[in-house]
Amino acid sequence: MKTSESMKNTEESAGTLEFIRRLPKAELHLHLEGTVGAETLIELSRRHPTPMPVENYRYQPDPASGEVLDAEKVRSLFSYSDFTGFLMAFKAVTERMRTAEDYELVTYDMARKLAEQNVLHAEVFVSVGVVQWRGQAFEPLYAGMERGRTRAEKEFGTSLIWIFDAVRHFGVEEGKRVVELALALRNRELANGGASAVAGFGIGGDERRTAAAEFAEIYRHAADGGLRLTAHAGEAVGAESIWGAINVGAERLGHALHAVDDAELMEHLAETQIPVEACISSNMRTGCCLSLAEHPVRRMFEEGLMVTLNTDDPALFSTTLTREYQIAHETFGFSEDDLREVARNSFEASFLPAEKKLEFLRLCDEN
Repeated sequence: MKTSESMKNTEESAGTLEFIRRLPKAELHLHLEGTVGAETLIELSRRHPTPMPVENYRYQPDPASGEVLDAEKVRSLFSYSDFTGFLMAFKAVTERMRTAEDYELVTYDMARKLAEQNVLHAEVFVSVGVVQWRGQAFEPLYAGMERGRTRAEKEFGTSLIWIFDAVRHFGVEEGKRVVELALALRNRELANGGASAVAGFGIGGDERRTAAAEFAEIYRHAADGGLRLTAHAGEAVGAESIWGAINVGAERLGHALHAVDDAELMEHLAETQIPVEACISSNMRTGCCLSLAEHPVRRMFEEGLMVTLNTDDPALFSTTLTREYQIAHETFGFSEDDLREVARNSFEASFLPAEKKLEFLRLCDEN
């Protein structure tokens, strides 16, 4: 039999969950490919039977033959235990996204799921570097993304913009190709008299293998061309990676998990208000954070950093943005006022024009 105290706690939790669901939010660290759920991945594998990379997988099919995945195989695919295993799982998803129709489907599905959580705006990484690395033209795929984006925005109201992501361990020249394509597409759309959904450039991939400093010239070129700048940093390695991202001009920091290891860096982030894209479940699933209790998101918030909450790859990590806000409340004691501040941060840290930010912030305050 439940005590009055436990009933009160249950009611309070239910009330906070409803508050989170109603709260207008933006997501700033979200990979398009990481939103592909089991049902969609199965459909993509029917369209494109593809050999599975076997390293770091429990499920090891015949690498000489294409595989059509079922629900059990997808579960096994996502049963990785470290950061390298995650990268391999992510690669397996991208290999099944081959056509403009695939990208349109995934984009539309992503926007629908965001809208269901009252996510009003998202800034979405797309792994252009992976597409180019496998020798495929990206522009037709971009056309599919744009069809999905515009159709979803009309139906659901959630706005999306794109951040072209280069894979740092593919090297500087490959990163340069990503920037050049981003600028070409953006400039072409602007020249035609409209807006462009190509907003930014960033580097992801394995930061253990390639430092941000090697991309300094590319970042300058991207900024000169009007692109906004992000970088994954301090996820799988230490604070030096975060300093490196700041030094090349990153305006936002993906993860920044190890910022707390450097007091001077924490002070700098608090003073400059460079936004931190915290991804709690992601850090746990990739093994970059060893226990939930050790995650530094609360300390970052208390020390005045501009913290935002994000899912990174929600399908691969079995989470949603609503769930990340729940974790912040239930595990780290974020109050409803704290969560509203985090939601406000997500709009303030966005690459949106000032007038659009103000519109979203007003909605946030009215909740």
